[in-house]
Amino acid sequence: MYVAPSVVVEAQRDLWAYLRDHLRSAGLTGVPEAPDEQTAHHDAWLHPRLLLAQTCGFPFVKRLRGRVRLVATPVYEAPGCEGPTMCSVIVVREENSPPSLAACAGLAVAINETGSNSGYNLLRAAVAPHAGGKPFYSSVVETGGHLASMAAVSAGKADLAAIDCITYDLLRRHAPERLAGLSILERTPSGPNLPFITRLTASDEELAALRSALKAAVAAPELDEARAILGLTDVVMLDESAYDVLLHYERAAIDAGYPDLP
Repeated sequence: MYVAPSVVVEAQRDLWAYLRDHLRSAGLTGVPEAPDEQTAHHDAWLHPRLLLAQTCGFPFVKRLRGRVRLVATPVYEAPGCEGPTMCSVIVVREENSPPSLAACAGLAVAINETGSNSGYNLLRAAVAPHAGGKPFYSSVVETGGHLASMAAVSAGKADLAAIDCITYDLLRRHAPERLAGLSILERTPSGPNLPFITRLTASDEELAALRSALKAAVAAPELDEARAILGLTDVVMLDESAYDVLLHYERAAIDAGYPDLP
C-alpha cells in the first residue's frame, strides 16, 4: 500500500526479496520472484492465488474479513503512530489556513475514495462531532489516492484532506517537495495499521511461514536500510476483532446523523 516515492518502491522490493527467499527456504512452492506491481490492490485482495498483500483496515473489516486470512499487522515509526496503530493527518494550505477542523465548515474536501479508512472513515469520525447531523463540507472531490488529494489541496481544488500519517511521513522524509505549501491542521482518531493478508484457502502451515518470514524480516540486519526507509519496526499478530474499532467510528458517525461526507 506504500509505494511512493521511488525510494519506497525500492525498499518494498528489497523487503519482498528477503521474504521470497525465506519462504522458499521454508519449503513453500510457487513463491513469485518479484511482487506484482500491476494488479490493482482491490483485485489482488481476493485473488485466488494471493500469497501476501497489504490492505486498508476499513475494507478488511467491512468486506474482506471471512474471505481472507489475517497474517499480521505492521508497526511503523512515524508521527501519529503508536504501536500497531495509526491515524490520519488533516492537511490544509499553509496560507490562510483555517484555525481548526470546526472552522472548515463550508469548505471543499478531497478524499481518495469512500472505502478508505485513512482518507474517509477516520475523517468522518473526526468531523461528525462538529457537523450537528447536517452537511459539513460544500463539496467532496474524489481523487483516487492520497498523493492526488494533497495535490488537489495544493492547487486550490480542495481545501483539506485526510492523509494516512505513514504516507505523510514517507513524503516528509523522502520527498518533502510534495508537501510544499501544506501544513497539518489536526489528527483524526486512531485505529490499527494496514494489515497483511493472504487468501482464505491458505493452509495453517502457509500462514505460519508467512508470519515467520515477516518476523525474520523486521530483525534481519541486511534489511536495516529498507526498514529505515519504510519506517517499519515490527509486525504483530492482532486478533481480527482489533479492527472493530473502525466499524465503531462508522456507527458513531451514523448515530450522530453524519453517515456520509459532506
